[in-house]
Amino acid sequence: MSTSGREERLRLAIPSDGELHEPTLQFLRACGLPVERSSARRYTAHLGGAPGVLVLFQRTADIPLKVDEGTADLGIVGLDRFLEFHREEGPAMVLIEDLGYGRCDLVVAVPDAWVDVTSTADLADLALEFREQGRDLRIATKYPRLAQRFLVQRGVNYFTLVPSSGTLEVAPAVGFADLIVDISSSGTTLRENRLKTLSDGVILTSQACLIGNRQRLKEDPQRLALAHLLMERLEAHLRAREFFQVTANLQGESAEAVAEHVLRRREVAGIQGPTIAPVFSADGRGWYAVTVLVPKESLLEAVEHLRRMGGNGITVVQPSYFFQETCQAFERLRKTLEAP
Repeated sequence: MSTSGREERLRLAIPSDGELHEPTLQFLRACGLPVERSSARRYTAHLGGAPGVLVLFQRTADIPLKVDEGTADLGIVGLDRFLEFHREEGPAMVLIEDLGYGRCDLVVAVPDAWVDVTSTADLADLALEFREQGRDLRIATKYPRLAQRFLVQRGVNYFTLVPSSGTLEVAPAVGFADLIVDISSSGTTLRENRLKTLSDGVILTSQACLIGNRQRLKEDPQRLALAHLLMERLEAHLRAREFFQVTANLQGESAEAVAEHVLRRREVAGIQGPTIAPVFSADGRGWYAVTVLVPKESLLEAVEHLRRMGGNGITVVQPSYFFQETCQAFERLRKTLEAP
């Protein structure tokens, strides 16, 4: 029981530090789920709009383990961190793979001076040369599992991984590694340290994701219901980012006649079609309010279509949520829980 008297049935771990900390707070707030933290020194908080959810602030690298072991039921973490640190065949799984922020690449980067090494095939040849000279390529990384799996699949068989928790970009320059496997957002830091990414050296494109412990969710229906609530809100908010709601006032003989005109351009006439409503104007003429929901890339096309029909007072709003018949992420989870 919490001190506020609310029973906390579901625990959500979010980053307490690093580049995902503030964006995660902003994302949850945009989803209508603000984190209510009484003090910046507290490592627990509540989630506004979701009674029964306890927020746990955790180090980013620890979140996959916390979800795996059941200390947390759900977690928000970088996909790269989850794939590197979660237990193989454990109960943790990805529920929503892309929350729309924290995007970066995990890459293989070598010194610029290696002018003849531009691909993993070149790196495999170089590794063989090093082996014949009596030593292995040394690769500094915070992602030994992902790095080893990728390199072996690409035929790079002779190397030694050098674990490091500090800044990796300087490793080749100071001599404790020959190349690195690390996260890169823009490539600027690599270039400033005279490193280059191999042409086929992107191991993984990562971003913030939602993970969950399927065993913890399966054993408690109330916990599962709270997870469903959160997943609905997150998914609907992410989907809404891709659409705009456009409304215009149009004259016409009837709602049916206006709808027929709008539907001549089906691609900008809304998901199911336009919503038409009478406008009770002071001049008594036949005005109708037309509302369509269109993909964001079709916004200007939809506005121009309504203009050509004589539309005025055109307004554009981006919805906060766009719910479909079911929550697709939750349906995938439910099928997993029902499987033998």
